[in-house]
Amino acid sequence: MDPIPATVKLTYTIAGSSQPSGRYVAERILEDRPQDQSSRWSGNASSAHVEQWVLLRLDSLAVLKTIKFGKYFQSHPCNMKEFKVFVGLSEDNMIEILCAGLRNDSVAEAFSIRSTNQEGLIFPTRYIKIQPLSAHGPSFHTSIWHIALTGIADERYVSRVKSQHEEYQEQIMLRFVLKHLRQRRFLTPFQSALERSGIQLEHPLITSLHTALVLQGNFPSSEAFLHSIASIGLFSASLSAQPPHTQWTRLRAADADGDAPSARGGHAMCIDNLNGKVYLFGGWDGQKNLDDFWEYDVHTGRWRVICYATQREPNGPGPRSCHKMLFDAATGDIYLFGQLECLDIAEIAASGTHTRGVEAPATSPVSPGLTTPPTLGSPRASGWSSHTAELYCYHTRGRDEGRWEIVVPDTSASGGPPMVFDHQMTIDSDARVIYLSLEAPIASPTIPPRFGHAMVLDPKMQTLFIFGGQREDRYMSDMYAYHIASDTVTELFSNFTLAGGPDRCFTHRAVIDPDLREIYVFCGLTRTQPSNETMLEADCPYWIYRYARPERPGKWTKIMQPENTMADENAWPVSRYAHQVVYDTKSKSVYMHGGNASLEAPAEGRRRKTVGPAGEVDVTIEHVSATGRKDERLDDFWAMSLIRPSTEEFVRKGKYLIRQQQFRELCEDSTPIKALSYLQTEVSAVVDHGDAEEANIFRSLLSHLLSPSSSTSETLHTRKRSREDSPIEAPKTCQEDDPMAKTRSSVRVSVGDASTTVARSVVEMHEDPEERKANGGKAISSARFKQRTEVFEQLMEFVNADAKQPAKDLSQFVNVDSEDVF
Repeated sequence: MDPIPATVKLTYTIAGSSQPSGRYVAERILEDRPQDQSSRWSGNASSAHVEQWVLLRLDSLAVLKTIKFGKYFQSHPCNMKEFKVFVGLSEDNMIEILCAGLRNDSVAEAFSIRSTNQEGLIFPTRYIKIQPLSAHGPSFHTSIWHIALTGIADERYVSRVKSQHEEYQEQIMLRFVLKHLRQRRFLTPFQSALERSGIQLEHPLITSLHTALVLQGNFPSSEAFLHSIASIGLFSASLSAQPPHTQWTRLRAADADGDAPSARGGHAMCIDNLNGKVYLFGGWDGQKNLDDFWEYDVHTGRWRVICYATQREPNGPGPRSCHKMLFDAATGDIYLFGQLECLDIAEIAASGTHTRGVEAPATSPVSPGLTTPPTLGSPRASGWSSHTAELYCYHTRGRDEGRWEIVVPDTSASGGPPMVFDHQMTIDSDARVIYLSLEAPIASPTIPPRFGHAMVLDPKMQTLFIFGGQREDRYMSDMYAYHIASDTVTELFSNFTLAGGPDRCFTHRAVIDPDLREIYVFCGLTRTQPSNETMLEADCPYWIYRYARPERPGKWTKIMQPENTMADENAWPVSRYAHQVVYDTKSKSVYMHGGNASLEAPAEGRRRKTVGPAGEVDVTIEHVSATGRKDERLDDFWAMSLIRPSTEEFVRKGKYLIRQQQFRELCEDSTPIKALSYLQTEVSAVVDHGDAEEANIFRSLLSHLLSPSSSTSETLHTRKRSREDSPIEAPKTCQEDDPMAKTRSSVRVSVGDASTTVARSVVEMHEDPEERKANGGKAISSARFKQRTEVFEQLMEFVNADAKQPAKDLSQFVNVDSEDVF
C-alpha cells in the first residue's frame, strides 16, 4: 500500500455567498488580516431564521482534512458563534460534515473534517459551504474573518480516490436498480444485469430465500432458510441495532454491621473483574469531602469498609471529590489521582476577591450552584489547583496487600499533569500505561480541551474514545477517537445529538465492552443547545454507542425502560449527575452508585475556594434548595443488565410472517376447514400470545375465512412499525407500499415528430419468463407475487445490511413532482 501523501495548505476561490452587508464581501476572507476590521465577510441578515452562507471552490480536487477560522485581534460581537460546514463535488450536491461553534476571542480555531463515508471509503471535495447559524452578539450581523483549509492535494492520490469513489457510487446505484427490477417482477433484465455487472446483490442464502418464498411459494423451505440464515450470523447486526431494555436491580447491600456507603456525589469507583470486587472512595456529601474506602463483593452481595478515614493511614490520600480511580488487572493495584480542593474562605468571598473575573457557569460536578473552571486561556482551564499532585496506589494483593503508596509525590514535577479535577483516566494493563485526559492527546488536529467529559479505552483496538463535557460555558456534543499506535485523532461526530445521540452532556459517565464494541453512556446534566438552560433529563438518560471500527462513526441507540416498571419507582433509578458507574465484563452488568438528583434554585450557600498553580483564587457558592434543604445526594446502589432480542425471536417473527402468507393462500386455494386448522395449529404456534397487540392481530386473521377469495384486495396483518430501526416491531403492511399498488397510467410515447398517448400499466407485474424456470413451469398472479415480495422485504428488516439488498427503494430518490425531475 502506498503511503498517504502529506497534508498541505489548500488554495481556493470564492464561488458565491448570500447577500453581504455593505462592503464586507466574501473575497475579504481570503487573506488573514486580524488587525483590519474590514477584512471579513458579514452577512446582510441579523436574524437566525434567514439562511446565510459562503461557498468556496478549491483550485484543485482534494481530500479535505481541516478547516481553520481566523479571527479579529480582539473579541467582537459579530464573531460567528455556531456554524455548519458542507462539502461536495458540486455545489448542488453537498453533505454536512461539521456542526460546531467558535469562542469569542482572538485565537484561531481549527476543526478536523470527516473525509470518509460510513463504509470507510475516502471521498474527494471540490466545494465547501460554510453556513453561519448565529453571532456572539444578539442582533449583530455574523462575520467570518478568514478561512484556511488543509488536506491532501497529491494529484495521483486524489485521482485514485476519485476513481474509487465513482466506482463505489456506480455499484450502489446499480444495486438500487437491481432491487427495483426484481421488486417489480422484471426478472429477466434483473438476471441479465446481475450477470453482466458481476455485482453481488445479497448473500446467496438470501437469494435462495427469495426464490423459495416469492417465486416458488415453498413455505417450509423458506422457514428452513431462516434457520440457516440465523445460524451463520446474518441477524447479528440487526439484533445489536435493536433498542435493548434494561433490567435494574436495587442492591440494598451492607456490611456485617449493617453499614454501607453514605449519600455522596463526585466520588470514584473501579472494579476488579477477575475477583468480582467493586471499590468506592471519597466524594462530597453536601457538607464535606470524604475519605472513606469501601469494597463490594459481587458474589456475596455485601459491602466491606476497608477504612473509614484513609488520611489516617500511612501514605493514605486525604478527603476529596471529583477525583478518579482505576484498577490495574495485571497487578491488582488501584491508582487514584486528582481532587477538587474545597475550603471555607468566607473572608475572601466577603472581600469580593475573584482574580479571574469570569462569568460563573451554572453547574458543578458536585453541586448545581458551583462554578466550573474558567476560560481555557487561564491556568485553571482544566481544573488545576495548588495542591501537590500526588499519584496514589493501593495494593489489593501481594506482599503489600492493604497498604497505600505514593507512587509519584508530585506528577507536575515529573513532567506530568498538575493537580486536576473532573479529568478522565483509564488504564491499559497489558501495556502498563495510564491515560489521563486533561486537555488533548498530542496530535493534529487536536481534541478541543474540556472537563466533565467521558473517556473509555478499547484495548483491543488501541483506541481512546473522548466525548461530551464542558468547554467554558458551553456543553459539548462532539466525539473523537484517538488511535494510540499511530497517534492520530479522528472526529467521529461534530454533534452526536444530530446523529441520533444524547443531548449535549456534562458529568455523564461511560463504560465500554470491547468484545461487543459497545459504549454505555449514563447521562448527567444536559443542554439541548450549547449554552442554554441546564437540565437533568428525566426520561431515558441512558444510551448505547455501537461501532464496527473505531475510526468510523457508529450508531447511537437509546436504552429503553421496561414498560412494566413505569409505575414502580424502585425498579428504575432516578436521574442524576456526579454519580459513578463501573462495568463487570463477566456478567455484562453495570454497577451505579450515588450522585446528585437535584437542580434546585439557589438560596444561600457556602463558600468554596479553588486555587490555581499561580496562586489565583476563585470563589464560588454551593447552593441549597429554596426550602433550605441541601442538594439531594443519593446513597442508592444499582446493578443493570441489558435485555436484548434473541436470534430465536427473530426466527419466530419471521415464521409468523411466512405463515400469515401461507394462511392467506390457503384461504384462497383450499377449504375453510383446512385453512382454519392451519391457523389454530401452525400459525398459533409462532404467536406471542402474551403480547396483546400480536394476539389481536392473530385473532383478526379469522376475517380472511369470511372474505371472498380475492388476492387483490387483502392485506397481510402485521404489527405497526414504531421506528425505522426496529424490525421486531416493524413489519410493514401491504397497503403501505403505495408505489406497488395496482394502477394504470397513461404514457406519452414520442416517435419522430409524432406522439401518442398509450394506456398501459407500468406496475402490473405480469409474469416474467424467468419465473417458470424457478417454479417448475407454474405461474402465480401479480397480486400474489406482490404479497410474497412484501413478506420477503419485511424479513429483510431482520438481516444485516451487508448481506441484503438496499433497505430503501429507488422510488424514494425520485421526486416526480419536482420541477427539475427531468
